[in-house]
Amino acid sequence: MTLLATRRFGTFWFANLLSSIGTWAQQVAEPWLLLTLGAPAFLIGLDSFMLNAPVWLLTLVGGALADRSDRRRVITTFQSIQMLCPVAIVALLMTHGIHPWIIVALSAIVGVTDALSMPSFQSIVPSIVERDQIGTGLALNSTQFNLSRVLGPSIAGLLISSVGVTACFVVSAVSYLPFIGVALWILPRRIRDAPNAADSAQHGLLDGVRDVLREPQLRGALLTVLVTSLFCAPFMTFIAVLVKEVFHGGAGHFSSSVAAFGVGGLIGALILLGLGPRVDRRRLSSGFAIAYAAVVALSAVSPWFWVIPPLLVLGGASMTISNTLANSVLQATADPRRLGQTVSLYMLAMRGGISLGALLTGAIASLVGVQRALLINGLMAATAQLLLARAWARAPAAPATGGSAGG
Repeated sequence: MTLLATRRFGTFWFANLLSSIGTWAQQVAEPWLLLTLGAPAFLIGLDSFMLNAPVWLLTLVGGALADRSDRRRVITTFQSIQMLCPVAIVALLMTHGIHPWIIVALSAIVGVTDALSMPSFQSIVPSIVERDQIGTGLALNSTQFNLSRVLGPSIAGLLISSVGVTACFVVSAVSYLPFIGVALWILPRRIRDAPNAADSAQHGLLDGVRDVLREPQLRGALLTVLVTSLFCAPFMTFIAVLVKEVFHGGAGHFSSSVAAFGVGGLIGALILLGLGPRVDRRRLSSGFAIAYAAVVALSAVSPWFWVIPPLLVLGGASMTISNTLANSVLQATADPRRLGQTVSLYMLAMRGGISLGALLTGAIASLVGVQRALLINGLMAATAQLLLARAWARAPAAPATGGSAGG
C-alpha cells in the first residue's frame, strides 16, 4: 500500500478512480437508455460490439504507438475525443434528438480511441513503479477499478431514479478532466531510443506479435483471458436484459447488480494484494476463470433475483483475480522492448473477446432467450478453461526478464 503514498502512482490512482467512476456511471446508464428507447437485446449486444470490436483492427497499432510514441500525448489526445461522446449524448437528450443508432455510433468512436490508447494506458503502471512492484501496482489499480465498479453504478442508480439518465452522462464527461490533467503532469515523457535499422527490419509489427505468442506462458495467459472475455464477459452486458425482461426489475435492481459485481471485484483485488511471490499464478488464474464460468451458468438457471447479487460478487472476484494474474504474468515476463505489443495483445484478447461475445450472445438471446444464451456461454467457457488450464500449467517457465510479478 506504500505505492499509494508516492506522488506519481498515488495521483494517477486517484485520478483514474474518478475517471472510472464516470465510466461506470455511463456503462449503467447506456443500456438502460437503449432499453427505454425500445432497443431490442440484439441492439444492446451490437452497442457493446461497437465499443469493443475496434481492438481487432487497431490495438496492435496502439501497441506500436505505446512502444514508439509519447504515451502522454497518445492518452490525452484520445481521452479528449472520448470525452466529447458523453457531451454529445447530453446535448441530444436535452434537445430530444437522441436515437439508438446515434448511441451505437458514438460507442464505435469510443471503441476506436480506446483501441489506439489502451496499450499506452495499460503500460502506465510498469512505467511509474519498479519492476518488482508491478504485481502490487496492478493489484492496486485493479482495486481502484473495482471500487469504481461499486461507486459508479450506485451513483448512477441514484441519479437515474432522482434526476434522470442524462445526469449519468454529465458525470461521465466531467470525470475525464482530472485524468487528462494528471496524464499531462505526472506521466513520464517518452525518451526516444536511437533508431536501429536492423531492429526495425527484423522486428516489425507482426514480428513482435509472433515473439509474444511463441512463448507458452504468455500464450496461455492470453488464451485464458480470451475465453473469459468471449463467453463470460457478455454476462455483464446482458444483466440489464436479465433484470428487466426475466425478473421484471427496475434501474435500482440493475445498478445494484452491477455494484455487486464490483464488490466482488474489490474483494478479489484485496485478495491479490495478499498473494506472495511463490504463488503459482497460472493455476490460480485458471481456477478462478473456471469459477467465473460456473457463476454465469448458475445465474442463467436461477429463478430468483435474490440469488443473482451473491453470484455476481463471486463472479466479480473470480474475473478480477483471473485476469489480473494473467496480466501480471504477461507484464512481468515479457521482453521490456515488447511491453506495448504484449499489452496490446492482452487488450485484444480482453476487449476483442468481449466484442465478439456480446454480438454472438445478443444473436443467440434473440433466438432462444437471454437465460439459455448465458447458460450456453457458461458451459462452453468452463469446458474450454479446463482444457486450457492443463496446457498452461505444463508450459515451461519463461526466461526471467528482470523481476517478478509478486506483490
